[in-house]
Amino acid sequence: MAALSGLGALRAGCRVWRFPARLSAGLRGCWLQRGYVVGRTESPPTFGLLFDIDGVLVRGHRVIPAALEAFSKMLNSHGQLRVPVVFVTNAGNILQHSKAQELSGLLGCKVDPDQVILSHSPMKLFLQYHNKRMLVSGQGPLLENARALGFQNVVTVDELRLTFPELDMVDLERRPKKNTCPRNDFSAVEGVLLLGEPVRWETSLQLIMDVLLSNGNPGAGLVAAPYPHLPVLASNMDLLWMAEAKMPRFGHGTFLLCLETIYRKVTGKELKYEGLMGKPSILTYQYAEDIIRQQAERRGWSAPIRRLYAIGDNPVSDVFGANLFNQYLQTAKRGEKEPGTGGQQKSRPSTIQSCASILVCTGIHSCQDSAPEGPTSGGPELPFHGHRDFSFSPELLEASHVVRDVNEAVQLVFQQEGWA
Repeated sequence: MAALSGLGALRAGCRVWRFPARLSAGLRGCWLQRGYVVGRTESPPTFGLLFDIDGVLVRGHRVIPAALEAFSKMLNSHGQLRVPVVFVTNAGNILQHSKAQELSGLLGCKVDPDQVILSHSPMKLFLQYHNKRMLVSGQGPLLENARALGFQNVVTVDELRLTFPELDMVDLERRPKKNTCPRNDFSAVEGVLLLGEPVRWETSLQLIMDVLLSNGNPGAGLVAAPYPHLPVLASNMDLLWMAEAKMPRFGHGTFLLCLETIYRKVTGKELKYEGLMGKPSILTYQYAEDIIRQQAERRGWSAPIRRLYAIGDNPVSDVFGANLFNQYLQTAKRGEKEPGTGGQQKSRPSTIQSCASILVCTGIHSCQDSAPEGPTSGGPELPFHGHRDFSFSPELLEASHVVRDVNEAVQLVFQQEGWA
């Protein structure tokens, strides 16, 4: 760090704050983190922002103009974010670094991969399954995502279909044209990873059921369905999501609903999850809290982060999840025992005191759907689109604030925090 004296050259791409010569060496110190050099002239933030992506920042592949306005307010004169920020999306069919690059291009500011939390990112915490042979379902870079999460021994639904072609019988064009010899060299599957919605639902539903009913040996005949079944880790419970279409599209939550219904219909028992993550799971917000804390530490912000603001467009995932996490935080402060959250629990004490939910009207939720005081105030009662494992509670669907767009959301947060 000796090169930091005066106007000494630093690594390419770094931004340098210039300090008056009369300042002490301690005050002239600065931190080099991921291409940033940060001085001590700005008071450290005590809050962090959690942004949903689809319907808040983008619609499909088009950026929402209000997002550009919002982020222009969040950058200092050196192009650095003034507060810790993470992007918490229930998407999972993309690589973390690819999503970061996409957001960087759309928002006009540098987004690091570790600022992006995909729906399945908390699966990194499930170390006990990382060495097991897992069947993985979804689309996109499945193997790369599974390995990035720590799973080293995975088989995809397509690989399983090619190994046992007689299992995939719905599509007449893909039915085997001749008898195939049974395989006896296939290593048994030990668990199932559901990373996101697949392309051919009928194939994935059939082969996942085959694995669960056969205890990981899909080439074997069914004698009696084992129960408890093999461990299942799933992410993204969104029933619907908003893209370019005028109406919402089916999400991975719809696929999970199909799988759960089929399993119950066939076996008479409930499909169980060892881990269920993505918003509104408390586990996802705990994971986001850790990323926010690490980001603040890298930037040299010494004040602990006390408050989180979660900005989203979906009352059932974004609002429900933030409110559920806030409820969890208040329960923890009172020292009460908290029920299970569908995943592993943290042991490190939290500095977070609250998590406020902010609902925008540019995605799933429309401002015409609600009165100013909340999305469920007055009018007919709407059906609950949340996952069956999360108990419905009407007050958890009430956003702390309802605003028109993400720009108004950021303005609101800055006003609440007394920031210019």
